[in-house]
Amino acid sequence: MAKDEPLLVADDLVAGYLPGVNILNGCNITVNDGELVGIIGPNGAGKSTCLKAVFGLIPVRDGGVTLRGEDIANRKAHELVERGVGYVPQNNNVFPRLTVKENLEMGVFLRPKLFKGSFDRVVEMFPRLGERKDQRAGALSGGERQMLAMGRALMMEPSVLLLDEPSAGLSPALQDDVFLRCRRINEAGVSILMVEQNASKCLQICDRGYVLDQGANAYTGSGRELLEDPKVVELYLGTLAANR
Repeated sequence: MAKDEPLLVADDLVAGYLPGVNILNGCNITVNDGELVGIIGPNGAGKSTCLKAVFGLIPVRDGGVTLRGEDIANRKAHELVERGVGYVPQNNNVFPRLTVKENLEMGVFLRPKLFKGSFDRVVEMFPRLGERKDQRAGALSGGERQMLAMGRALMMEPSVLLLDEPSAGLSPALQDDVFLRCRRINEAGVSILMVEQNASKCLQICDRGYVLDQGANAYTGSGRELLEDPKVVELYLGTLAANR
């Protein structure tokens, strides 16, 4: 990779679930090494679709996706995991009948020899997972399941982690905990691209943010710039953010 070349680039992405119906209409996202980048916007804006397109879960019809300059558009998900891309979906993101330890083992099924070292690192980051390692994932709280899903994605030591609504369905206190852990994961050297409905909290912790609307970029800037942009506050953050 050339010096200063972005880590992950989604360029003029066009994608959708049904033939002839596009959800993404030319959106552009860039993640540099070490960054925490947030994607916010109204419901139906294409935020989660963007992550799924980047991770090869829905077809990219036009535009491109590159990882360290390599074309990865429409690659299989397991190929992207091998190349250092981790993904945590919003729903159904743990194996409920497996134990915590078995879930983490699934995170390195492509390279089982990594398990011991990766398990130790993940448990150091999420001590609760070590305490619950023999408990079935289906018995965990919502916050613990989110920890486990993130921990499993970290087992392959990704260079970039894609997070889809990590705070969804959690209490305000647990949401704060998830955002704090996202920041710590990022500080440990993992770049993050995060989609979030809690736009204000997301912008408070991210280095840069993108506002998507109708599948295209509406606003881009640092987290602070977007938080303080009157138009972004008016259209996307609401009065709560304005009076934070």
